[in-house]
Amino acid sequence: MVQEERRLAAILAADVAGYSGLTEVDEAGTVSRLGDIRSAVVDPTVARFVGRIVKSTGDGFLAEFPSAVHAVECGMAIQEAMAARNADVPQDRRILFRLGINLGDVIVKDGDIFGGGVNIAARLEAMAEPGGILLSEEIVRIIGHRIDANLDDLGWRRLKNISDPVHVFRLLVGAKETPGAQQARPTGTKRSTPSLHDQTIRFCNTPDGVRIAYATVGSGPPLVKAANWLTHLEFDWNSPIWHPFLAEMARDHLLVRYDERGNGLSDWQVEDLSFESFVRDLETVVDALGLERFALLGVSQGCAVSIAYAVRHPNRVTHLVLHGGYAKGWRRRANEQEIRRREALLTLVRDGWGADVPAFREVFTSLYVPDGDEQQKRWWTELQRVCTSPENAVRLMDEFANIDVTGLLPKVTVPTLVLHCRTEAVAPFDAGRQIASSIAGARFVPLESHNHIVLAQEPAWPKFIGEIRAFLAHQP
Repeated sequence: MVQEERRLAAILAADVAGYSGLTEVDEAGTVSRLGDIRSAVVDPTVARFVGRIVKSTGDGFLAEFPSAVHAVECGMAIQEAMAARNADVPQDRRILFRLGINLGDVIVKDGDIFGGGVNIAARLEAMAEPGGILLSEEIVRIIGHRIDANLDDLGWRRLKNISDPVHVFRLLVGAKETPGAQQARPTGTKRSTPSLHDQTIRFCNTPDGVRIAYATVGSGPPLVKAANWLTHLEFDWNSPIWHPFLAEMARDHLLVRYDERGNGLSDWQVEDLSFESFVRDLETVVDALGLERFALLGVSQGCAVSIAYAVRHPNRVTHLVLHGGYAKGWRRRANEQEIRRREALLTLVRDGWGADVPAFREVFTSLYVPDGDEQQKRWWTELQRVCTSPENAVRLMDEFANIDVTGLLPKVTVPTLVLHCRTEAVAPFDAGRQIASSIAGARFVPLESHNHIVLAQEPAWPKFIGEIRAFLAHQP
C-alpha cells in the first residue's frame, strides 16, 4: 500500500473582498485588472519568497511556502503593493485582498494540497478585513521576533467546520510599535527591527539536486553546526531547548546551521539518505557560503559527520567541538538486548510517528530530554512531527544505526573538544569517551546531566557553555 504524501507547510489563502459587487459594476474591467495584479504583483511576489501557487480559486489563490517567515513576509509584501496600486483608484473599484496564513500538516496529491492546515488558512482568510492578514498561533510561534510589524491578539475563535477553536492574530502591516500591541503578543514573542541575532535563511543545491536550507546568524569567526537528528531552522531558533544554546554560540560567531536532507526546510522527497549524503550536505553548505576556515560543531549523529568532514578537509577546520556523539551506530556497538529495543523503537516510529495523538512521540521525548520542564517536553514532542515524515524518520534512524567512523578517529588532526552527558540514554557515555580517547590530544569534558541536549536551567549548563566558549576563544 502506497502511503499518501504528507508534509508541513506554511499556507497562504487569499481572495478578493467584495468581488461579486466589483463584477456587477464592471465585470470585464475587474477581471482584467485582477489578471494584471496576478501577473504584476502576486505571482512574482510569491516566487520571490520561495513559494508556489498551488491553485487559483476564481478571485483568489492558494500558495504554500517551506518557511513560515517567508509566507508572512510575502503576505505583507502583497498587501503593501496593493495599497500602493489602490492609492489613486476610486474606493468602489479597489481590489482588496483578504489573507489567512497557517502552519499545518497537508496532504499532497497531483500537485494540490488538502487537509486541516489548508482549511484553517481558508477560514482565517474569510474572517480577515479587506486589505488585512490573519495569522494562526502556529505561525506566530514560529516567526518569533523576526517580522517588523505589530500583532493584535484576537483571542480564540470558532471557525466554520473546524472542530477545535483557533487562536487568531491580526497582523498590522506597517504599524508602529505601540504599548497595546506589545501587550497583545503571545508569551515568548516580540516585535522589533531585525538585529544581528536574527537569522537569515537561504537555499543551496547538492550535486544530486537536493535543495538544502541553511541559516546564518550573528557575527565574528564562523562556527558551522553540522545537522543532527531532527532539525528545523525556524522551529529550533524559537524553541525553549535549542534557542539558548544557539544564541550563546551566535554571541561570538557567525553561526551557520542547516537542515539535513529529509528534515525541516530542506527537501523531504529524496532518494539518497546515506551517511555519505550527510557529509555531502555539509560540504555543499560550506561551499555555498565560501567559507575557507571555520570551527565545526557536531551534536549527536552530527558528530560522525563532523569527524568525516574534518578528516577530508583538515585545512578548513580550525577547531572541532563534539557533543553527545558516537563513532559507531547502535547496530555496530550494541548488545543483542539493546538492538532489540532499538528495533522496537523503529517500529514505533513507522506506525505512530505521524499520528495526531502525541503518545508515540513522547517516548522519544522521555529519552532525549527526561529532565525538561513541561514546555520543553511539549516542544520536543511537536518538533518530531514538524521536522520530518514518518517514512524519513525510519530511514534516517536506520542509517544512523549503521554509522561507523572509528577508523577515521586517529586521522583527526585538528584541535578537538569532546563533551558528553554522563547519564543520558541516547548515546552512551562510553561512546563519547571512545571518541575522545581515539583522537590525539582531544580534551574530554563529562557533564552531569540525564539529557541528551544540555538544558539552560540545569547545573551542567554553565560548564557546557563555558568549556565551548573557552575552547573557541583562540580560534584564528
